[in-house]
Amino acid sequence: MYNLIRSLKALSDETRLRILNLLLERECCVCEVMQALNVSQTRASRNLGILYDAGFLKLRKDGLWSLYSIDRDGMAEYLPYLVDAVKKALKENRLVVQDRERLMKAERVGPGRVRQLRR
Repeated sequence: MYNLIRSLKALSDETRLRILNLLLERECCVCEVMQALNVSQTRASRNLGILYDAGFLKLRKDGLWSLYSIDRDGMAEYLPYLVDAVKKALKENRLVVQDRERLMKAERVGPGRVRQLRR
C-alpha cells in the first residue's frame, strides 16, 4: 500500500502533472523541462526525482545528459492506468497544451547556459 500512496502523492502536484504530460510526448532532460514549464533547475530536478522515486520514470544517461522518460515497461502494474488517466484528464487543458508547444522549441543546453534560459 505504501507504494500506491507514494504514487498518488506524486500526482498530487501541478508541476509533476505538467512534467508527466511533457514526458508523454518524448524523453526530456532537465533543461528542456525548465524551458517548457518556465521553472528553475531546482524545481524541475526535484519534481523529476519525485516522479522517478514513485516509479513513473526511467533515467537514461547520454554523455552529459540525464534523460527522463515514462517507464512503461518497469512500472508497477497499476501505474500505467494512472498515467493514462492523467493523459486523458489533461488532454485539452490550456496550460499543458502551451507546455507542449514550448517543449517543441526547447533545446538541450550545456550546464553553463542553464541560468541564461530563465532570463
